Formats: sequence, structure tokens, C-alpha cells
Amino acid sequence: MTEDLTGKRALVTGAASGIGAATARWLAAHGVTALVLVDLDGPGLAALDMPCEVLPFPGDVTDEALWDRIEAEAGPLDYAVINAGIAGGAPIATMTLDEWRATLSVNLDGAFLALRCATRLVRDHGAMVLTASVSGLKAEPGTAAYGASKAGLMQLGRVAAKELAPRGVRVNCIAPGGVDTPIWDQTPFFQEMIAQAGGDRAAAMAALSGAATPLARFATADQIAAQIGFLLSDAAGTITGTSLVSDGGYLL
Repeated sequence: MTEDLTGKRALVTGAASGIGAATARWLAAHGVTALVLVDLDGPGLAALDMPCEVLPFPGDVTDEALWDRIEAEAGPLDYAVINAGIAGGAPIATMTLDEWRATLSVNLDGAFLALRCATRLVRDHGAMVLTASVSGLKAEPGTAAYGASKAGLMQLGRVAAKELAPRGVRVNCIAPGGVDTPIWDQTPFFQEMIAQAGGDRAAAMAALSGAATPLARFATADQIAAQIGFLLSDAAGTITGTSLVSDGGYLL
């Protein structure tokens, strides 16, 4: 894409790695003037090398005080990418309430706080993208908390799209299927796959993607970042309140 974002300011949460870091790089490469970057991983934020002004805010996205500080210090926004999230999986029968709450807290409460802040800071005719998941659309065993959080996030995005439409602000979701990011390494079943592959993570990822998608491939973080960039861009100027599924055919 040839989108020129010179003079624009963007917020990205979960920016220290994976889709968040790739999206920050995409925005910087397309000329964004300032990036407001949020992540629990402070050293990871500090390690990012961006060719634009960076305002790092290390902290927990579920901390309302963090968002009060961002609202006071970040300045106006043109774009927001609400991406921070965690993985987790357990059957409903064995899931503890603490496990349920941990996933919903980050993936939905944290997203609400980020969205509320962005809604207050975004200028008219801006755009936002929320990172949801195909797990919010398709039921699979062991995904109750994660899937529910992402389904809730997509509905949150639709409501925000309707509330912000009078200001010309668009709100959409991206719903990836498998993406090769470090979030997989947090899941017990993928850790087991790596062990079964003799510690070869690449082989485990190839086996996982081959079994899970008709295209036999997972997306890279950079591919999802480019799709987020499209949703933010003027090329998507009439698209709002929708979820772009990018899953290699998993839903088919």
C-alpha cells in the first residue's frame, strides 16, 4: 500500500512483540509521526527502534490508572490498534474462576479501557482496529474463556462503530486464525507439540498449521499488520463495524 500517514498519531497496545510490534513497524514505515505504545513488557518496548516519535507506556492494560495517565499525556490520536491479549485454554469443567477472569480481564476489560481512552482522544475521521480472533466465531473445545473474550470484543467493536460513526470515526476488528507469534508458546498443547518434535518449534508450527487450515499455513505477524493497516487506511473508508477474518480457510 502507498498510504501516507505523515502527521498522523497512533496508539498500539501489546506493542512489544508479535502483531503489535509488526503493526507499529507498519505504521512507522508508512510515515506516522508519533506512536503511543503500550505493553506490560517495558524492556521490549524500549528495544523497539522506530523512525518516528515514540511515547512508551509500560504497564498493565487492565490498570485504569495507566489509561488515566495515557489520556492525560499521550495527546490526540488519529488511529488506535487495540491489540493486547493473552492466550489460555482449559475445558469448562476443569477451568477455575481465576483462570476465566485472567483471560477476560486482559482480553476484554483491558480492551474496554483502551477503547474508552482512544474514543476520548481520537480526532474526527480517525480509525481503530481491535484484534479479535476466529475463536470468537468458531467453537472449539478448551477455548471457552478465550473465545468468549474475543466474541465479546467483536461486539464491543460493533457498538463503538455505531457510537463513533457521527464523528466519521471507523471501528473494525481483525479476526486472525493461526498467527505465528510468541503467544503460542504460552499454550500447554503447543508446548507439548514442541516437545514431541524434539524441541523443534518450526516443525511443531508447520504441523499445527498444516492440520488446522485448508491453506496449510498460518499468517505472519507482518501480514496481519498489513491487513490492520488496510482497515485503518482510506482504502477502507466505507468499512466500519465489521470483522475481517484472516484464517487460512479455518472457518470453511
